[in-house]
This record gives sequence, C-alpha cells and structure tokens, in this order.
Amino acid sequence: MSVTCGVECVVVLGCMRWVWKRCTYIGNDDSATWQSANYEEFEPVPRLCRTILAVYEDDLHDPKFPPEGGYRLNPDWAVKKVAYQETLGNAPPYLIYLDHEHHEIVVAIRGLNLVKESDYKVLMDNKLGKQMFDGGYVHHGLLKAAIWMLNKESETLKRLWVENGKSYKLIFAGHSLGSGVASLLTIIVANHGDRLGGIPRSLISCYAVAPARCMSLNLAVKYADVIHSVVLQDDFLPRTPTPLEDIFKSVFCLPCLLFMVCLRDTFIPEGRKLRDPRRLYAPGRMYHIVERRFCRCGRFPPDVRTAIPVDGRFEHIVLSCNATSDHGIIWIQRESEKALAGCIVNSPSTFLR
Repeated sequence: MSVTCGVECVVVLGCMRWVWKRCTYIGNDDSATWQSANYEEFEPVPRLCRTILAVYEDDLHDPKFPPEGGYRLNPDWAVKKVAYQETLGNAPPYLIYLDHEHHEIVVAIRGLNLVKESDYKVLMDNKLGKQMFDGGYVHHGLLKAAIWMLNKESETLKRLWVENGKSYKLIFAGHSLGSGVASLLTIIVANHGDRLGGIPRSLISCYAVAPARCMSLNLAVKYADVIHSVVLQDDFLPRTPTPLEDIFKSVFCLPCLLFMVCLRDTFIPEGRKLRDPRRLYAPGRMYHIVERRFCRCGRFPPDVRTAIPVDGRFEHIVLSCNATSDHGIIWIQRESEKALAGCIVNSPSTFLR
C-alpha cells in the first residue's frame, strides 16, 4: 500500500510540475535573450500587412478594412488582383502591387480561408520528409503553389522590374498559409533570378506574417538574409511542429489540439526533436512582437526582438487565451504600427524597445 501511495504521489507531483511549467510559460520567454530590432529593418512590416489585407477586399476603392492611420494603398497602383476563380485551387488569392513611393514590387498572398476546400488541399498535400528541395525539406503542397504562381506571374514581374529601371525591390509577403507560399516562392526566385530578368538576391525580400512552418532548419537559416518572419506574442502556428493539415482539420477544437501537443512534447526529448532533419520550422530571421508580461494585466507598448535562432525556433506551445487571436493579421498590423510609433515618439534611438 505504501509503495502504491508513493508512486501515486510521484505521478501527482510530476503532473503538477508539468502543469505549472506549461501555465507559467509565456510568449515573452521565447525571445528573452534576443536583441532589439532596429527601426529601418522593421519599418516595412505594418504597410506590408496593409497590402496583404488588400487581398481580402472586394473593392480597393471602398475597403472593408480602412486604415486607422499610417500607410494607405493607392488603388491605382494595383497591377493585378487574382481571386479564387483564377487560381483554380492551385494557390491562395494574391495581389501584385507597384509601390512607387517605396520603390517596391509587392506580391501579397492572403491566409487560409476556412470555407475554401482548395486551401485545405494545399495544406494536406504533404507528409514528413516528402519533399526535398535545395538540400533540405519543405512543405510539398506549399512548394507546388509557389511554383504555380511563379509560372503564372513570372512575365508580369519581369516586365514590371525591367520597366522600372531594374531598381525596384521585389517583395513577397504573406499571412499564415500565404506566408508559406511567399517564403518558398522567395527561395525559388533567389536561386533562379534569370526567370525575372536577372534580378539579384539583394533586391529580393520576403515578409512571412504569422508564419507557417514550411522548411527545414538548414534552409530557414540559409535564407535568413531574404526571409523575415513576424510573430505576435503567443501565436500558435509558428510554435507547433504538428503538420499544418492536422492543425486546420482540428481548427474547431484547436485548444484541445494545442493541449495534446504540449502533453506529447513533454515526453519527447528536446535533442531528439531537433536532430530530425525533416522537421519543418518557421523561415528566416525572426521578429517577435512582445506586448504582454507574466502576471501583468493588459497590453503594454510592444517591443520587437529579433534573432536567427539555430537551436530551435518557437518550440513550445503557449497555453494562452491569446494563442489564436495573436494569429490575426489585423492585430499584427496594429501592434507593429504601435511599435514603430513608440520608437519615433519616445526614443531618439533606432531600436524598437
């Protein structure tokens, strides 16, 4: 009897320790040792979020998501807006926007549409280790979508770049599902700039907002100079290695899924997880917007921290009521604007802290 009671006590204490660690782990912990981002490198984020939001609009002249301040799109600079009827299920809708103010050609790709079967087909077209690419592993369905977009729009992008003196930057930007397509499209173009008239790698950039885990760690680090991932506080998507298709099949019971992921990862050694070369990660250099602190209520002026992690990136699910709301692009756009505004008003330095 005493042995049984002792075993039960050990199990109970172990469970309590696990619950305590999981409940006290906050998004702030992921980037606690990172440096602050500077103003110049983070400045494009809020306006590119506005450009992605434009993909959701039916009429760019009468937007459903009018800007509350700051950057406004010029509808006359929109070169092409492609809807589901034109992508035929091969890729999410997207917008090609010629930003003369910032000398950029922007390809903005929307996130997952929960009522579109074609988006789920893109997500489900994958298995662990199914697709090798450029010496690493990538998500098969997202790569196919990226290749389809390049084949369809390469002539348009080449024409725009040549017509503008070969001096404009080419920016790929996407949210959630679109972030994975944008990231893999960036890798292809960075290696095959001849498809777009010889555009150099130095003029190519990607901003993956609320990024999907779409490439192996070696590729995520290799392309950190051109891919920038933006994560708001507790966002669940960049943190779980659970396949994208399983996440969104369970989207209506997402809290249950996230809890099970936490429980499973507790019993898998960290080293074993990180040694698997097939494991997919959020791409590129990471930017973490932090606006909440442990045991402190409300939102605070956001800090933006940055790093190129090589020991795993956002490996732990945060059990937070904000884990899903922090995935929303509107919240990311608002908080990134606050970070930039706070830097200008409150500090003469160029660092967002």
